[in-house]
Amino acid sequence: MPGAPRWIDPGDACDVPFGRDPAAARAALEGLPGVIDVVVQAEAGREKRLIIADMDSTMITIECIDELADYAGIKPQVAAVTEAAMRGELDFEAALDARVALLRGLDVAVLDRCYAERVRIMPGAKALVRTMRARGARAVLVSGGFTVFADRVAAEIGFDRALSNRLEIGNGILAGTVARPIIGAAAKRETLIAEVEALGIPLTATLAVGDGANDIPMIQASGLGVAYHAKPKTAAAAAARIEHGDLSALLHAQGIARAAWSAD
Repeated sequence: MPGAPRWIDPGDACDVPFGRDPAAARAALEGLPGVIDVVVQAEAGREKRLIIADMDSTMITIECIDELADYAGIKPQVAAVTEAAMRGELDFEAALDARVALLRGLDVAVLDRCYAERVRIMPGAKALVRTMRARGARAVLVSGGFTVFADRVAAEIGFDRALSNRLEIGNGILAGTVARPIIGAAAKRETLIAEVEALGIPLTATLAVGDGANDIPMIQASGLGVAYHAKPKTAAAAAARIEHGDLSALLHAQGIARAAWSAD
């Protein structure tokens, strides 16, 4: 039988102690009526020392490549491929190459325009990253998207480091190619492992969050792998799902009350 609920923030988030069957507890709690998100985990070590996060549709509200395609007048074609790739139905690298090729000839000025007009930080992202860093954690943004966006997003939110793909440019226009090596699923997992080794911490002290199929390897390798408003394949692979709340739910998951959050 579960123990009595212990509120982290009254009315918003609480801990419910339970026995030794996490799978059964998760099934029971996720089956409760109402709009709630459930994270089942060990209480010890719940506050993490490293966060590895995806960018598009995770730390920001859009898919940048789809918005660039909108400026080129081909958003429906590109967005359909993006959706299929994020569902895990297409090889990520091949799908990225195919979509970027469609952007060949786009004026480089569109990159800054897209950032200014379309990129919006996901609710809760700043509070999550800034609070974790203020409490001594390291934060790394690792994206299959593009450096021209990821570097600025990382700086705005407060990440320590960003890794992403570089669009190749010539004579002021997009060349329609991506520099190698491509940051994809394997690179995301490798980044997690490398950061863990550099910090000298166990994998259990890490949190990884993303929404697409290319995030699954890092989500499954981390101590707390979170599918955030994710595609079905990613949600099924993750130990935790956030489907209703914003990214600040991951502070509650670590037992951190709102009074201790850094400003969003």
